[in-house]
Amino acid sequence: MIGGMSWESTQLYYRLLNEGVRERLGGLRSAKVVLWSLDFGPVARFQEEGDWDGAARLLGAAARGVEAAGADFLLICANTMHRVFPDVERQVGIPLLHVADAAGEAVRAAGLRRVGLLGTRFTMEGEFYRERLAERHGLEVGIPGEADRERVHRVIYDELCVGRIRDGSRRAFAGVLGRLADAGCEGVILGCTEIPLPVAPGDSPVPLFDTTALHARAAVDRALAGERRPNGGRP
Repeated sequence: MIGGMSWESTQLYYRLLNEGVRERLGGLRSAKVVLWSLDFGPVARFQEEGDWDGAARLLGAAARGVEAAGADFLLICANTMHRVFPDVERQVGIPLLHVADAAGEAVRAAGLRRVGLLGTRFTMEGEFYRERLAERHGLEVGIPGEADRERVHRVIYDELCVGRIRDGSRRAFAGVLGRLADAGCEGVILGCTEIPLPVAPGDSPVPLFDTTALHARAAVDRALAGERRPNGGRP
């Protein structure tokens, strides 16, 4: 795992990975994890300055460290930083699990085709995420209007990434979700690993797809492929 972007959501990943392994294998089993936790300050500066090459170098060094520590595959524990996914992938010899693939597969399994996307403005406005959902999973992806995008982005960085969850922001997210549904979205991808902190399924008139949980589940599936339950069954 490359985490720390922010650590508020990285701790969710860690909990979900361990809960997933224990649920499938039982007893005292837990996940074997290599975690490289970055200082989010420099990462956020790269984002704001548009220095994605610098971000790719930073995450690439972390990825090589995770690989050297013995990991079999890698997660980038942040949706926005999948902007540099191809660059990081080229720097290591182990597979990377893309968070948008975990989301896209879940959306298609639910029988939906048109979804909304919430995240940082880098994720909502950039092509790297929406194009992957469209090209690999056949999804139509809508994003909020400009004012809603700005509000969501601000709440992520000014509140959620520093551990604040305000009632006003909860209500704001509910309003954005409602407007996406009114625009014809059949579901909404929570494309930022912090958004599940203030948002619950009851806040939305359409199904929500929590990328933190889906990415962690995909990692558990990959890690336990071939493992057997204590009673001899498959996980």
